[in-house]
Amino acid sequence: MRTALAVIMICLAAGLTLLAFPGDDAKGLSYEGEKHLANIRQLTHGGENAEAYWSVDDKQLIFQSAHGDVKCDQIFVMNADGSDMHMVSTGKGRTTCSYIFPDGKHILYASTHGGSPDCPPPPDFSKGYRWMLYPDYDIYLADIDGKNPRNISNAPGYDAEATISRDGKKIAFTSERNGDLDIYTMDADGENVKRLTDETGYDGGPFWSYDGDWIVYRAYHPKSPDEVKEYQGLMKEHAIKPMSLEIWVMKADGSEKRQLTKYGAASFAPYFFPDGKKIIFSSNMADAKGMGNFDLYSINLDGSGLERITTNPTFDGFPMFSSDGKRIVFASNRNAAKPHETNVFVADWRD
Repeated sequence: MRTALAVIMICLAAGLTLLAFPGDDAKGLSYEGEKHLANIRQLTHGGENAEAYWSVDDKQLIFQSAHGDVKCDQIFVMNADGSDMHMVSTGKGRTTCSYIFPDGKHILYASTHGGSPDCPPPPDFSKGYRWMLYPDYDIYLADIDGKNPRNISNAPGYDAEATISRDGKKIAFTSERNGDLDIYTMDADGENVKRLTDETGYDGGPFWSYDGDWIVYRAYHPKSPDEVKEYQGLMKEHAIKPMSLEIWVMKADGSEKRQLTKYGAASFAPYFFPDGKKIIFSSNMADAKGMGNFDLYSINLDGSGLERITTNPTFDGFPMFSSDGKRIVFASNRNAAKPHETNVFVADWRD
């Protein structure tokens, strides 16, 4: 989501510099210790590009980007090799969280253009670091070329972070329609909405397992009265502070919720391995200051076996495996030509 991209901006504001290590590939895209990643290819060059997700046939990627004359994130589609990149959103408002339907004929994304064609105002960081939850965000279904966008969330307040089950029948998304940030599911046409979480706090960023039986997500559940008061106060301003997010899983009907991480860090963008036995996610747990460096990690479904996947000293996030598990796409600040650049990368995956 766009709010997660704001994290990248904070990382870069620290003035961190990309480093090269012996054993880097010819393009200087890999780092020492990244044994699971091979043949890294950079698909975008310049601007802010993130949340790139595969089509089911692995032939295309859909992602959000702000570059050149595109000042506010819009949705783009490109081939898996980076060719034929073109915009498929309206070019109005701000967009986030896009997906290609399994039929290859439709797309899903969130946009604020229904409220205003202008970019919404940026966060006011004078009150502390925060993510904005623009209430104009709604979820749109459109043709693969972007034509005929239709609002399928149709509820007051923030609706975004939508993903599609691999059979194309169900959508999981985040909404504040009941006054809190919770995860819901609905049919592909927006009907039969069901609430899955009801804990006080933020539950969001849901992704389906490949078999559709499980959902993985990120969560912040305030515990103390002061934490609850702060959270509810920020919600009135349509914002949250993402300083502590943990990874959770639950069954597709909302049962059997369990917490996988307990690191007190900002862990987000979780995604299932194709075999359903592990989760890959992004976290700043290795950064003593708490915001400067995000890396990819993997963890077993019982919370054991934590393994660090990337070692780039700036930002790596938004990982997603191809259907066959042989490739992985992710967003990164590595090889940035100038500050504030985030690009899309694809690598071969090595177990």
